[in-house]
Amino acid sequence: MARPAKGRPKTGTVEKLPSGRYRVRFTGPDGQRHKGPWLFDDKKAAGRYLLEEMQRIEADPMGWVPPRQQMAKQKAADVTFGPYSDAWLAGRKVKGRPLAVRTRDHYRALLDDHILPTFADMPLTSITPEQVDHWYELCAVGRPTTQAHAYSLLRTILGTAVDRGLIKTANPAKVRGGGSTTRAKKVKPASLDELTTIAENMPERHRLMVLLAAWCALRFGELAELRRKDVDSKNGVLHVRRGVVRSSEGVVTKAPKSDAGIRDVAIPPHLLPLVRAHLLEHTAPGRDGLLFATASGEHLAPSTFYGRAAVLAKDGTVKRAGWGWYAARQAAGRDDLRFHDLRHTGAVLAAQTGATLAELMGRLGHSTPAAALRYQHAAAERDQEIARRLSEMAGGSL
Repeated sequence: MARPAKGRPKTGTVEKLPSGRYRVRFTGPDGQRHKGPWLFDDKKAAGRYLLEEMQRIEADPMGWVPPRQQMAKQKAADVTFGPYSDAWLAGRKVKGRPLAVRTRDHYRALLDDHILPTFADMPLTSITPEQVDHWYELCAVGRPTTQAHAYSLLRTILGTAVDRGLIKTANPAKVRGGGSTTRAKKVKPASLDELTTIAENMPERHRLMVLLAAWCALRFGELAELRRKDVDSKNGVLHVRRGVVRSSEGVVTKAPKSDAGIRDVAIPPHLLPLVRAHLLEHTAPGRDGLLFATASGEHLAPSTFYGRAAVLAKDGTVKRAGWGWYAARQAAGRDDLRFHDLRHTGAVLAAQTGATLAELMGRLGHSTPAAALRYQHAAAERDQEIARRLSEMAGGSL
């Protein structure tokens, strides 16, 4: 049992423990009993600590901080951004779910390439708004989207540190509008003629992939993971239940980001004969056979689908033939068209049929109206064409 040491101050005690070490206990100005932050091997050292603590209390009783809080403050001061951001990324969850592998890879790249070179060795408590402002001005110059993403990630990590009490001030990331950016490229949907040309110039086993991307507004990863069991050719429905992504972990099959991504998409009737022919000629066997597979039945690699554009001479003649998506879009005169833009094409076509916002959200798998509204706005641009045709109907009657 511990016993008090002799000669202790009236306001505190130095107690020798059975282990032979010494513990300091004292009453603070708050009226509570407090322990020293650690055990002492030497009685004199314990006495010196107690005397110094009493002097601090006497000098500033209102500003005195208990030993445990002093230790926590010192611990926070010792935490640097690099290790903290690594732990943050490893344990980060959104709505109770771990980060998607592609999202985690994206955050890792932003940290390694843009954030850690500046902040890795900085204690969290020493990061100031001025330092963040200076970093932001030099981050990813000429690449506004990357700059916005990097800033948003930094702000979120520092915000978590504030919530955990590791940073006692407000979040030092205070760049107004730093996490937002305007779209650098305005998407120009493919016209029906361009879509036809692209499909005709695709390898036959990949032709349907282009048409489903446009007419059903599916993502590349959703198409690459479609299997026989997901295609109801009798009723003309695609059951979108999964997607596939390529990441640092390899090929990963996963559920959509939100519940809205799990959906049934009606196939336009004019595509059904092509769907049935593709099932017979190009789909891997079995219920789990991939709709768009490699010769060995594996997931289609983007590089296999995209191929390469033809090399043209100055007079327009072909010096080296191309193949795949890049060659097909080149034949349509749309070198600017990304594969994901076909989803935009399908969304605008659906909006032009008069689809409501809720119907667009359901077809595209959006969980919020914001993205679907973009396509309704795009469809609204046809108003000038509508007005022109109304005038044509009026003819010379006025």
